[in-house]
Amino acid sequence: MDKSKKGNSKGLTRRQFSKNITMAAGGGLLLSSLPIGASAFAAGSDELKIAVVGCGGRGTGAAAQALSADEGTKVVALADAFRDRLDDCYERLSNRFGDSGRLDVPEEHKFTGFDAYRHAIDLADVVILAGTPGFRPKHFEYAISQNKHVFMEKPVATDAPGVRRVLEAGQEAKRKNLNVVVGLQRRYQNNYRDAVKRVRQLELGQIISGQVYWNSGGVWVRERQPDQTEMEYQMRNWYYFNWLCGDHILEQHIHNIDVANWFIGEYPETAQGMGGREVRTGVDHGQIFDHHFVEFKYPGGAVISSQCRHQPNTMSRVDEEFQGTRCRIYTDSSHNMVIRSLDGRILHEHDGSNDPNPYQQEHDELFASIRRGNVISDTEFGAKSTLTAIMGRMATYTGQVIEWDQALNSQDLLVSDDLDWDSEPPVVPDADGNYPIPKPGETPIV
Repeated sequence: MDKSKKGNSKGLTRRQFSKNITMAAGGGLLLSSLPIGASAFAAGSDELKIAVVGCGGRGTGAAAQALSADEGTKVVALADAFRDRLDDCYERLSNRFGDSGRLDVPEEHKFTGFDAYRHAIDLADVVILAGTPGFRPKHFEYAISQNKHVFMEKPVATDAPGVRRVLEAGQEAKRKNLNVVVGLQRRYQNNYRDAVKRVRQLELGQIISGQVYWNSGGVWVRERQPDQTEMEYQMRNWYYFNWLCGDHILEQHIHNIDVANWFIGEYPETAQGMGGREVRTGVDHGQIFDHHFVEFKYPGGAVISSQCRHQPNTMSRVDEEFQGTRCRIYTDSSHNMVIRSLDGRILHEHDGSNDPNPYQQEHDELFASIRRGNVISDTEFGAKSTLTAIMGRMATYTGQVIEWDQALNSQDLLVSDDLDWDSEPPVVPDADGNYPIPKPGETPIV
């Protein structure tokens, strides 16, 4: 795989980190005594200060949703690697919330660079982590060490050492009674919650197979600029470098893979599959594949076929289907959910016409939980679905069957903590500008 350092591992096993998913239909809501960071706000009258780490489109959107979720919130700090992204975020939030006084970010609270996250987190009660995924483990670890409630985007890491860090920090968050919401928003979407409730009630019988899809034309490409260093180019074009993004099977298709894990109530034992670069072959697409197909096998016998593709002018599909011993179910992000009998008759159809926006719902529930002194704990399923997608990537990159414990204990460390603007990136191009590309049958399991 990428040029990498080894990550520490304690020889973790499925038994240690593969407990069944919570039977609750949504995020992992735990009732508890007032948490460290929430007891001051339980009455609902005190101000909650928010810091945004990662000021791109998703971070800006999450900040707006947080401000919309609770009238007692205020954004007090912004952090990003790049000043132009920070300024754009500030302008967009100012256009919407500037007159309310709830965007209170003086110049001295605008932080840029690789260590910007620390300064912003220190000023807040609640932290939005929406930077590039490769940095998520250290950002999350620091936020929890400073007793902050967290909303963090998916995926929560790009490598197995990062997953292990997130799981460990998640345990610390539980001990401190800190809320953690992960941006796998289908878990906060009513049609999916309706579906999983019916799955738990065994309306489908046992799920025996399924198909999950994220097939589309792909995403943006940012051209290299003449004055950019290699580090800045990769940071700007982060989607195409595994140490930052983890490939689109992880960064994007994790949503559908997480639905499979959630509905089945388990994590896969093995993954095997295929993938490659057929359309996106240029140096401007870094090192990631443009298609993956993975077969995940689960302990209870279910087999899930996972497809994701970034190829223009091809069939687009983003949804999930599952077959049970009694009936079958269809779900998608447009609030659709249909349960059919094995002979095709509609048994139940979810009416999603008045369903709330799940991106907003996850923030509504996060801040309500903080105010009430409750705890939402999404870290475990966020980390394990991240690992599931990494497991799929390992299978397509190597062409081998990958086992859960093998993936969990992988030593393939893609991101170190000591990077700065003067560092050489973890991957570099050759003399012709080409980046190292995984080759099934040649790329080793690390």
